[in-house]
Amino acid sequence: MEPLPPDHGYNSKILRSWARRTGYKSYVSGECYTSSSDVEASHPAHATTQPLSPPQRPQSNHHASVTSQKGAAKENTDQRPVEFMKIPPPPPPPVAFPVDKKASEAYQNAGSQHGNGEIYKLPRNAHSKVVVPSETADDVLLAKQSDMKFEIREYPVPSILHGLQHYLSMAGSIVLIPLVIVPAMGGTDEDTAHVVSTVLMVTGLASLLHTFLGSRLPLIQGPSFVYLAPALTIINLTEFQRIGRDRFKRTMQELQGAIIVASTFQTFIGYSGLMSLLLRFINPVVVTPTIAAVGLAFYTYGFPVIGSCVEIGIPQMLVVLAFALYLRRISVFGHRIFQIYAVPLGLTIVWAYAFLLTAGGAYNYSGCNPHIPSSNIVSKACRKHSFTMSHCRTDISSALKTTAWFRFPYPLQWGKPTFQWRSASIMMVAAAIACVDSVGSYHASSLLVATRAPSPGIVSRAIGLEGLSSILAGLFGIGTGASTLTENVHTIAVTKVGSRRVIQIGACLLIFMSLFGKIGALIASIPPVMVAALLTVMWTMVTALGLSNLRYSETGSSRNVIIVALSLFLALSIPVYFQHYASSSKMITLPNYFNPYTVAAHGPIRTNFEGLDFFLNTMLSMSMAIAFLIAFVLDNTVPGSRQERGTYIWSKGATVRNDIAASKDYFLPKSVARFFSWAKWVGV
Repeated sequence: MEPLPPDHGYNSKILRSWARRTGYKSYVSGECYTSSSDVEASHPAHATTQPLSPPQRPQSNHHASVTSQKGAAKENTDQRPVEFMKIPPPPPPPVAFPVDKKASEAYQNAGSQHGNGEIYKLPRNAHSKVVVPSETADDVLLAKQSDMKFEIREYPVPSILHGLQHYLSMAGSIVLIPLVIVPAMGGTDEDTAHVVSTVLMVTGLASLLHTFLGSRLPLIQGPSFVYLAPALTIINLTEFQRIGRDRFKRTMQELQGAIIVASTFQTFIGYSGLMSLLLRFINPVVVTPTIAAVGLAFYTYGFPVIGSCVEIGIPQMLVVLAFALYLRRISVFGHRIFQIYAVPLGLTIVWAYAFLLTAGGAYNYSGCNPHIPSSNIVSKACRKHSFTMSHCRTDISSALKTTAWFRFPYPLQWGKPTFQWRSASIMMVAAAIACVDSVGSYHASSLLVATRAPSPGIVSRAIGLEGLSSILAGLFGIGTGASTLTENVHTIAVTKVGSRRVIQIGACLLIFMSLFGKIGALIASIPPVMVAALLTVMWTMVTALGLSNLRYSETGSSRNVIIVALSLFLALSIPVYFQHYASSSKMITLPNYFNPYTVAAHGPIRTNFEGLDFFLNTMLSMSMAIAFLIAFVLDNTVPGSRQERGTYIWSKGATVRNDIAASKDYFLPKSVARFFSWAKWVGV
């Protein structure tokens, strides 16, 4: 028997340097090949060594035999030197060597985003037990998805089906916003179909740009709910409500100009590198209430619209929830179709049910024509039933009849944008919130599919490209900006497909589909009640995903809980105060669910500057803006450790450049990167 020869590898040198500082002693050399159960530390006050083994990792029979040999050897340390048999080393763990204080703190703050296994931290005094970071099921899931079917640089086959799957699972987030804003602008059914087709085009183009030139993570870029509240505020301005002819086009031109200006501001923040500096102030405690408030803000729209035809609206909501919750574990050919396709499947089933009700005469009333506007109905009996017919029948929309089979969406199709400071200022607030939303999505998705988290420069570059994508959305005219959709992270986690090639192929499919006008017309024909039911589920999902960001911090901390709770409470309470003024002074009759968006012209703030009044009244009536401001101030002023706050850990630029795998994940294509080698501050 002879002792094992020393290991002269790089990892052993690291361990020896650590051992000199801490007094670590090992029975054998070559520590980098030992399992985590073999990590030991010496007690400086005694001659014998004390083994310290973390309880998380179960020992195999082979490891147990090695441990028993060590235990026997330890009992004889005072009598004679110990020699060991030369045995084959066990498989190396992902990370099995101690690290310094800074790296250990980074691990505990960010979960295991920088490694594949446990990292052990030894206290300086060596009197305490080895500290092993605790791992929950979510931590293991997010650490590095070993069960992901396809990661960021892998090419699944068939890619077309996977790409279609990814976009279908997020269909509600992509196409439902036009069905809300276009009718509110006075647009026709044909206008709604055209905007839906344009949304498909812009979503495809923006997603392609982001996967090639942005963060390069597999994230879909499309119309975000973040822009919906500011858009509705502009739409419901008194001056646009009073327009009789071409109201849709004039309102859309106002939205286009506001989005272009706000997106230019966002582009500057990103490509100037300013976002890299702001990242230190944006953490889970800020992201959580901000994104949750985006979904909660639309509570006035959800059930009030569903209640206009409960026999269709409630089944629609319940069917989608049943698929997403109760049937989520059912697999068909290895795919959880009910969980992945909850929205399109639920829509198809309930739409067919609603069609049968209409075809069966459930909403037929003697002498009443459902296609005559209620304002032109003379009969009192028909006027009584006009509300039910307009909300419950599936044949009200004329989009399929009036829309052409083929139509190519093009920039400035609604006319020349108009630029006004007041509208642009509100959209700038939305652009800032969209940046916060995207930061949370970048971090969460990188834990799922990438080698390591992106660097601040890469995040800044991605935000800059989102600004360019929103400028593109403003030029085409979709009514909102284009940014990272929050539901991306959920879709990747459910489908286990994180390949950016899938996103690119799916984006090409969307661009192709946008050329067929009848596809947009079919989507535009969805009854408003069903749209409201689907949006209720989608806004619930946005709220849930926002709250899930809190898991990166200490959820049991009273500091964090109070900040998040106060931000959300005031985000719902303060707008109500402003809405009291709007409801008592508004001049034009609007549906009650649009009352929160009429504050701009009738809010309580009155100064000598009309533009300032508009900005303050509007901003303080938007839940997401209030939640962001309160959480941002409190999280960055109330004392708390980095671990307690859950501070996002971003990779250093040099680390990404020196890591071959990470550089392939995030770096721009070589044909493009060579023109921007000077722009180091955006991670090129």
